[in-house]
Amino acid sequence: MYWLVALMSVAIFGLIVTGLLLEIRPALATRVRPWHRPALGTQLLVFVAAQCALLFLGVSDVMAQPMTDAAVEMTTGMGLAILGVGIPTGLSTIGAGIAVGPIGAASLAAVMERPEALGRTLIFLGLAEGIAIYGLVMSILLLNRLG
Repeated sequence: MYWLVALMSVAIFGLIVTGLLLEIRPALATRVRPWHRPALGTQLLVFVAAQCALLFLGVSDVMAQPMTDAAVEMTTGMGLAILGVGIPTGLSTIGAGIAVGPIGAASLAAVMERPEALGRTLIFLGLAEGIAIYGLVMSILLLNRLG
C-alpha cells in the first residue's frame, strides 16, 4: 500500500515541478517541447492508475479493519440521509453558478456604458448568489434534523 502512495506522490511532485519550471522559464518550453508532453501524459497515466489501484486495494484494507467500541454504526439509511443533506447545497450552487454567469456579463457591460449603474447590478448579482446560501441553510437545517 505504501508503494502506491509513494508512486502517486512522485507523480504529483513531477507534475508540480514541471509546471513550475515551465511557468518560471517559458523559454525552456521550446527546447523541452519534444519530450514534455509524453512525460506529462505518462505522469498523469501513472497518477490515474495509482488512484484506481488505491481504490481497489485500499477498500479491502479498510474493510478488513475490526470495528472499535468508539466507532458509530453507520447504516445504509443514515448514509443515504447524509447524501440527501448534501444535495440541496450542490444543486443550489450549480444554480447560482448558472445564474451569476450571464448576470455578471450583463452587469459588466452595463457598468462600462453607465458607471452609475454599479449599485443596481451588484444587487442583482447578490440576489443570484443568494440561491447558494439558501441551499446551504437548507442543508444545515436537514443536518440538524439527523442528529
